[in-house]
Amino acid sequence: MEHWHLPSIEQSGTREPRVLFSQPEFRAVVVDLKLRDELGDHRVQEHTVLQVVSGRVRLGLGSRELECEAGSLVRLQPRETRSVTALEPSRILLVLAPWPAEGHFPEGWEADPERIAPNAAEPPHD
Repeated sequence: MEHWHLPSIEQSGTREPRVLFSQPEFRAVVVDLKLRDELGDHRVQEHTVLQVVSGRVRLGLGSRELECEAGSLVRLQPRETRSVTALEPSRILLVLAPWPAEGHFPEGWEADPERIAPNAAEPPHD
């Protein structure tokens, strides 16, 4: 078993995604956002669950917008265009499944589902 207390993970100081774990079934990523930070319009090939761990964000889905505060959980469809804007300093958790979905990486790119970024957040050791 691995365990993380999401509010306690050290802040990175940047909006760089921090991979908690990654395997073919799914990948979990924490992103810290400063006030007005944006993840501009983008799409991913995977099913996505977005949880607002702390703060408040605006989620843009095409012409629709949704304000989400801490505790909000949103399910997004693959290839759905979305954007995220921090309305206050915020932390979000993204779970992507499966990881990586077909078409996530351009042909010829490394698609190792268990690759962990160098800034990964290690689970606490009990």
